[in-house]
Amino acid sequence: MPLSYSAAAAAAPSPLAARSRGLLRRPPRSSPVVVQWYDDQYAVIDRVVDVAMRCKKIDQLRAVNGIPPYAPVSNRSLLSPVTLPIIRDANIKNDTRLRIFSGTANPSLSQEIASYLGLELGKINIKRRASAKNITAVIPYFGYARADRKSQGRESIAAKLVANMITEAGANRVLVCDLHSSQAMGYFDIPVDHVYGQPVILDYLASKTICSDDLVVVSPDVGGVARARAFAKKLSDAPLAIVDKRRHGHNVAEVMNLIGDVRGKVAVMMDDMIDTAGTIAKGAELLHQEGAREVYACCTHAVFSPPAIERLSSGLFQEVIITNTIPLKEDKSFPQLTILSVANLLGETIWRVHDDCSVGHEPYSSLDID
Repeated sequence: MPLSYSAAAAAAPSPLAARSRGLLRRPPRSSPVVVQWYDDQYAVIDRVVDVAMRCKKIDQLRAVNGIPPYAPVSNRSLLSPVTLPIIRDANIKNDTRLRIFSGTANPSLSQEIASYLGLELGKINIKRRASAKNITAVIPYFGYARADRKSQGRESIAAKLVANMITEAGANRVLVCDLHSSQAMGYFDIPVDHVYGQPVILDYLASKTICSDDLVVVSPDVGGVARARAFAKKLSDAPLAIVDKRRHGHNVAEVMNLIGDVRGKVAVMMDDMIDTAGTIAKGAELLHQEGAREVYACCTHAVFSPPAIERLSSGLFQEVIITNTIPLKEDKSFPQLTILSVANLLGETIWRVHDDCSVGHEPYSSLDID
């Protein structure tokens, strides 16, 4: 099975297919906008430009067994992310006043976003004071979202603390991807746009030849049922199974039983992040015991704390599908790993946010989680 793909080698999709993924640039019109991406865990844009684009409706994601938009390339690194091909109108010229700057946490993702926007990353001094009019902090992975409540004595609620720090530092708006818990949006005293990375994974799974009758979506725990249900609905309304577990300590989980039928099925385990992979690995063991034919692991944020790599590469999973919200080092690669890029998703969302277009109710960035 190919592990990485090249957008450049892919056949160019039709204009309709390109529009459905939000890949086409819109013609500029006069409307002053100022944006800046922030430093470290956030990438940054500094934009003082007369630009705005008309809002456009994005078609629904393709169902299972859609036409694969990717072409395999064997000489690429295992850590090269899959990026959808980009098509632009040659008659549209880039506005030279738009500037894009990257922080230090994920420069490769920042470069991909700049490429999506048709621009180059600018030179930046992280310590500068640029007197930007508006600042939007784009946070692909807000790691502090896990510390969102007080579960025991003398435990800090770091999510609220960091939210206050970002606001006091001067951010006017926040764009985040797949918060561990949606209530963390309420910790910010400024507008928050929350997008999901799962639609990128859905688009990739739609390119695989998996019969919808053989597919079942599995939630690795009870807390992720809403996310898994929304994911299953997008995958041709696939059936849902739930792994019931008891957690005895931090990063220690014990699987108890399985709710649902996976015998002879291709099980797709969906979660927002994989840390030590203890939960998802034990869940995969249970799925194989219950007769699952293949098990796929999918997540947006690949934290991959030890011993995650050993657990994920042990043969339990047919494929481990993640996104590049967190950069991975070469020593964390393994044959079953596939990395998808969220650059196009974040780039499109940035355009929408600062052109006053809808974000949360568009199918490309929303899963309609109730």
